This record gives sequence, C-alpha cells and structure tokens, in this order.
Amino acid sequence: MIFLPVRNFKEEDLAVIEARMHELAKKDYKIVGRQVPKDEARQLYKDNPFKLEIIDQIEGETVGIYRQGDFFDLCRGGHLDSIGKIKHFKLTGISGSYWRADREGTALQRITGVCFATKEELAAYLKHLEDVQTYDHRRLGKQLDLFSFNELSPGMPFFHHKGLIVYNKLIDYLRHLRGSDYQEIKTPQVVNESLWRTSGHYDNYKDHMYFTSVEDTSFCIKPMNCPGSILHYKEKPHSYRELPWRLAEFGFMHRFELSGVLHGLMRVRAFTMDDCHIYCTVEQIEQEVFRSLELAQKLYSKFGFNDIKLALSTRPAKYIGSEEVWDVATNALKQALEKNGKPFVIQEGEGAFYGPKIEIKIQDAMGREWQCGTVQVDFFMPKNFELEYVDSDQSRKTPVILHVAIYGSLERFFGIILEHFKGHLPFWLAPVQIRVMTITEQQDAYAAEVLQGLRDAGLRVERDLSSDQISAQIRRAQVEKIPWMVVIGQKEVDAKTLTLRHPDGKQEFGLTLEAFVARAQELNKY
Repeated sequence: MIFLPVRNFKEEDLAVIEARMHELAKKDYKIVGRQVPKDEARQLYKDNPFKLEIIDQIEGETVGIYRQGDFFDLCRGGHLDSIGKIKHFKLTGISGSYWRADREGTALQRITGVCFATKEELAAYLKHLEDVQTYDHRRLGKQLDLFSFNELSPGMPFFHHKGLIVYNKLIDYLRHLRGSDYQEIKTPQVVNESLWRTSGHYDNYKDHMYFTSVEDTSFCIKPMNCPGSILHYKEKPHSYRELPWRLAEFGFMHRFELSGVLHGLMRVRAFTMDDCHIYCTVEQIEQEVFRSLELAQKLYSKFGFNDIKLALSTRPAKYIGSEEVWDVATNALKQALEKNGKPFVIQEGEGAFYGPKIEIKIQDAMGREWQCGTVQVDFFMPKNFELEYVDSDQSRKTPVILHVAIYGSLERFFGIILEHFKGHLPFWLAPVQIRVMTITEQQDAYAAEVLQGLRDAGLRVERDLSSDQISAQIRRAQVEKIPWMVVIGQKEVDAKTLTLRHPDGKQEFGLTLEAFVARAQELNKY
C-alpha cells in the first residue's frame, strides 16, 4: 500500500505511485470478482460516503466487488484475469474535479494515465504527448504574443494585436467564401430573460448563462445567437420567394464553464461563433445542407484539413414534431451527404430533440480529431416563436431553421490551427508575414525603401531595428515563426535586389522588389 499524507497530490507524486504500480504488476495478482448484497457492500464502505452514494444508485439488490491481492473496489466487471499483463503504462497528469461535476460538491483530484499492449506503442504515444505539450496553443500564444488570459477575467481571452490579426483573417476568409448569398447581421449582447424562456435556453442552459438586472428587469448575456436572429426574421413579413434566407452572424457569446474545465482557447467562457441561420422550406433542406457541406469542406481544405469525417445524428427517443416531418428532414440530410460524396456514419438516436443534425470532424497534423462544424435542422424554435412565411397559395406556413456553424467557436478553431501548424501559420494568415533586416547600418536607407514598398503592397511587414548581428536577427525571426525574412547587405543595395530567407534556412538571392511583391500577393489570395 502507498500511504501519503492528507494533502493534494502533486506532479512529483506520480513517479512514486507509478513505481509502486510496477512493483504490484510483477506480483501478478489475479483479478477476481463476485456479486455481493448491497448491505454487505455498505458495511465494506461504511466510512466512504462516495461509495455509499454509488451503491444506493445501482439498480438491483447486489453490486460487483472485484479484488486483486488485498485491494478491492466496486466495479461492474470486464477485466483481464490478472494485473501482471499490465506492463506498459504511464501516469500522465493530475487535474481537479468536483464530485458528480457539481461545483457545489466536494472538490476532488483525478490522476490520469495510459496503458498499451506493447512498449513501442507506449513510446509512440509518449512522443505524441511530448509534441502536444511542446506545441500547446497556450504556450505558442505566449511565445508569439497572440493572446493571454488574466485571473480577473477567467476563461475570457485577451487578444493581442498580432492575435487579433489572425482572428480577423479567419472572419474575412469565411466572409469571402459566403459571398453575397448571405446577409450578415449583428444582434445585441444583452436581451430580456423572457426571450430565453421562449427559446428554451432558460430551461435547458440556465446554469451556463450569465444574468444581469436593469431597472428591476432580468436580462441575459447572450449564450447563443439563434434567438437574436429569429427576432430579426420577425421584423417583417416574408414570402416563399425570399426563401432560403441566409442570415450570418459572428456572434460574441458568454457561457459559464466550471473553472476546472477551462483550457486556453479550447474551453472558454467568452467566444465568437460563426453562426448562419438559414430560413427555408422543408423541400429546400437538402440543397441548403449540400451547399453548407461544400462551403465547410472548402474552408477546411484551406488549412490542410482534407480528411474530414461526417456523421448523421437521427431522431432521439424524446423529440418534438411528427415522425413524418422528422423522416423527411433526416432523408434530406442523408441525400445531401450522399450527393456530397464523402463517406459518413449514422448515429442512431443522437439527434437533438428539435431536429436531426450533421457533425463534421477534422483531423489535425498530430492525428487528433476535432468536432467543429455542425448542420442542425430545427423545428422547435420556428414553432415556439410562431415564425411564418406566405406560400404561393397565400397560406401561412412555418419555415424550418438550419443552424450552420463551420469554425464553431473561432477561439477554439484558432487554438486548433495554432497547434496543427505548430505555430508556423501559413503566409496569408501570419500576423507578421515579412521581417526586413540589415547586415549593417549602411543598408538602412534601402531597407526603409523596401519596407515602404512592401507596406504599400498591402503586406504585413516590420523591420528589425535592433543592433544585433544578422545571425541573431535571423534566429529571433525563426523563434517568432515569421514566414519570410528579407536580408539586405551591401550587395543587395548595389543591385537593388533582395535576399529571401525561409525559416528552414533556404535562401533565394537576387529577387527584385516587384517579383517579391508579386509572389507574396499570390500567396495572400483566397
């Protein structure tokens, strides 16, 4: 047994625990289980309130107890026959948690670890883990001066000048792809609580919402964009001729998350979602979904995410609307997926209560999957908000809403691509695309001329004005992951040319400013 003082575990404790685990594995204890009456189990755990609570919640009159050596624990079963087969493992970290994920409950600690069948698989995973830690977006964000966090506003990122350039370029690129087929709107951050009761968010998400009171009236800080878009739709009557009507919004939202689950840009309390709400008829669902999938794939491919995975989630046990309408909508999503041509899986019963949906997953350079895009069919809110359009026979009908997000959270997508590219953002996205550096002060006048020419061409460029030697200037640019370095010595001044140096050390000599600009502008194109 390991006896540690009553205190919080620390990272250095992991090595002690892991060493003891290896000792126990060599003893090769058999794992033996049996079903025992609940009263017997309660007696075994009479001093453990957590186990007693679990026992009370297990159905039936017995519970499973599994033993290895002198250690035993509650378990439903499904084990190896002995612990000697568990050899290739590693404890990977300690994190905080709450009992039953209730922030009002007891604070606990969780020790996590991994186990593999072979030492080669474990070594490969640990190398992967090392890469994940090395290229953690929080680490890169600080190193590249992109964003930061402050304890006075937990879970709410501060974007620095360079980070905001990247953030805005992400928005600009999606705007470019959407083109004139979408109308972009902006809705308020603070709206009367009654709106969120009508939308259903109050009943389902109130524990994740922020509230404020103004003149004795309760308001909510926007946790989702949908209700604001719906109020915009209701501003005027609509004809079937207007549908599909695509309303896009880069909506800034706030949702409360437990402090223990906050994780850089990946899990925040304030973020922007690239929502698009498409108001359409049931007959238009298939074509609009197909268009949305095409747009998503084009966007993801720009970042090198070509291996995407698609899943169709169908009607759950509890749902609203008729089975007939659900079947029509689900078939429309399925037909759009089939027309798209990419393989997809069906997740039976995993749709939302208000409609079926498509989930889009991307895979990054380290082999991790991220669920970013969604296309959701919604019958609930159009009905709840009494939305209407006038059909060709002058009858009033209820539209369907398609909720479409591609980045999902811009903050989260920012974090994903930062790790995916290991900080080396592509030229078009890099906050500083070019750094100009000189070998001696004698080249300063020409460097200033080059700098101005590049800026006039719309490129993001800066000078290294330090008095460091050129080798130190180059090293600094490499650490800051600047895509292009312009090196100017006396030879370049005399010939009115540039030397382009890449981060990997490759150099190109004798480039004219005009040719250099043309290449850069080509890389900047969407």
